[in-house]
Amino acid sequence: QVQLVESGGGLVQPGGSLRLSCVTSGFKPGFTSANYAIGWFRQAPGKERERVSCTSSTIGNTYYADSVIGRFTISRDNAKNTVFLQMNNLEPEDSAIYYCATDLYYYCWPTGDYWGQGTQVTVSS
Repeated sequence: QVQLVESGGGLVQPGGSLRLSCVTSGFKPGFTSANYAIGWFRQAPGKERERVSCTSSTIGNTYYADSVIGRFTISRDNAKNTVFLQMNNLEPEDSAIYYCATDLYYYCWPTGDYWGQGTQVTVSS
């Protein structure tokens, strides 16, 4: 019932930018994505999944992995039930499949009960 759909990935050169979006749906009546923490994760080939960024429920606290601080920004458009990840100054090490997730809890970091299908980000010259 709960669904998350990522988009916005692609191929960019080092130093480039991408904006990922996570469109959510299927929450119970009276509830929206604004009520829950939404996290961004990524997984590169041969590596474990890692945390990237997270935004908590309506208060809007945000969290970032050390590796992306100052380069990535997470934000919400609550009217559209969408969470964005603005990625600037991308590096080859950022190449991965990016997923958004929620566990219908209020605080970061979600452990992940619901995941999107992922969107590929490739940073290469």
